[in-house]
Amino acid sequence: MSDVSADAAYFALVDRIDDALPQTQCTKCGHAGCRPYATGIAAGEAGINQCPPGGAAGIATLAAITGRVPLPLDPANGVEKPLTVAVIDETLCIGCTLCIQACPVDAIVGAARRMHTVLPALCTGCDLCVPPCPMDCIAMVPVTPLRAWTRADADASRARYEARNERLARERHENDERLQAKALAKLDLLRDDPDLADAEKARKRAVVEAAIARARSRRAAAGRSA
Repeated sequence: MSDVSADAAYFALVDRIDDALPQTQCTKCGHAGCRPYATGIAAGEAGINQCPPGGAAGIATLAAITGRVPLPLDPANGVEKPLTVAVIDETLCIGCTLCIQACPVDAIVGAARRMHTVLPALCTGCDLCVPPCPMDCIAMVPVTPLRAWTRADADASRARYEARNERLARERHENDERLQAKALAKLDLLRDDPDLADAEKARKRAVVEAAIARARSRRAAAGRSA
């Protein structure tokens, strides 16, 4: 098999595994999300039994895709549970936004110093919002009525996750653009400042130019990973 064919087969396998995962983006598998976990499985670096939300049925599906032997869920990654959603005690919420930042699918709405609330129809039950809450006011409760996580849920969750990542990348890019514009303006001021000695101008110019270089490097790295 040629290198091109081998690469195509590998990425096709990653896609199949990723499609079989629940897309809760909970990171309980030990990876940064479902896609990284799928990549780890395809590369032979991760087991097929590390996804608690997928449970036994998910393990069986991954075994069929990969040709591996089904294994019990690894308890180090958690246990299989009924579907839950996050609920915020709004009387205790202080509006710190930490849960909003932690939610991988933008299922929490609110603003700084304003009450936050969870949109239950969007929540994946990942519970990533619970640990950062300084008020301990978030609880995971069973969905009502009880139901299973469906393929449609997974597809919708992945779409929200990808949209959130695109938004965050765009915001970082726009912020870097603003900072670079300010830095360039600062350089102009330094060049025209009659009160600064040449040595001090050179020192400050080096600091600003280094900041500009870092911003450009971040943008380039973001472009490569996109």
